[in-house]
Amino acid sequence: MNPLDLFLSADILAATLRSGIPLLLLGLGGLICHRAGVFNVALEGLLLIGCFAAVAGSAWSGSATVGVVTALVAATATAFLLAVGSIARQGNPLILGTAVNVLAAGITPFALQALFHVRGTYHRPDLARLPHWFAAAEHTVPWIGPALAAVSPLGLLALLAVPATAIFLYHTVAGMRLRGIGIHAEAAQSLGVRPDRFRFAALLASGALGGLAGAELSLGSVALFTENMSAGRGWIIVLILLLTGGRLRPMLGTLLVYAYTQALGFRLQTVGLPMQFGDAAPYLATLVTIVVVGIRATRATTTIRGGVRP
Repeated sequence: MNPLDLFLSADILAATLRSGIPLLLLGLGGLICHRAGVFNVALEGLLLIGCFAAVAGSAWSGSATVGVVTALVAATATAFLLAVGSIARQGNPLILGTAVNVLAAGITPFALQALFHVRGTYHRPDLARLPHWFAAAEHTVPWIGPALAAVSPLGLLALLAVPATAIFLYHTVAGMRLRGIGIHAEAAQSLGVRPDRFRFAALLASGALGGLAGAELSLGSVALFTENMSAGRGWIIVLILLLTGGRLRPMLGTLLVYAYTQALGFRLQTVGLPMQFGDAAPYLATLVTIVVVGIRATRATTTIRGGVRP
């Protein structure tokens, strides 16, 4: 095997895209919350609820579209309850967010048993999954064909959501107000801005995007639900946002590293490397990337404070 094919091939690119799309949707929701000054640790639970609701909706209706809408509604409703508790009722967001994660981890296996009478994994051959409009490109477009074939409608939405989020945050009045609230809520309030409204909306947006991420994860490449299907992805997003300061480009770069090394880890298992190495590779690579980003940010801050031009 050509070493280049092992580390950079059409299959690796397609697997990176499949792994990265749910992370991207979830990460954008977390980013909006972070820039609004909301510490949303419930991303893991929102993703897991979206996964289960998408499969349940698809199984009951026979339509992947209904599954996506069900995931969107379920995760947004969960985020609404979180927003009521943490913003309207001024509860501790860390405790409430952790409670959402614990609730999702407990209620999804219970619902799986109650509704479908199975444990562990629910899968049916006729379970509707998301369409792939560019499936023909796998055999007609050189090299990037498999990656194009792996893109679902939610994948297209995720890719379009990146520039849309950047435009909203940096080129609209509402986006600048939201960022201002995250920097200094009292100053924004003195100018007539209502921080609670923006933070409430940010949590609802993270719920909607978390639901879509869950639908992509459970109905994108495969159509099934497995207990603890989120597998720590929400916690990874929370850690990345904290250590990158909620900046869009460092977050996107770190997510790309995670998705690529996850795809690479699976590929390396096919050539005889231990499974444990493949499982640990994305977390190790993400940790190294976060450390590098953090060091660069610290150096840049020190340089600015010292009055030295970079």
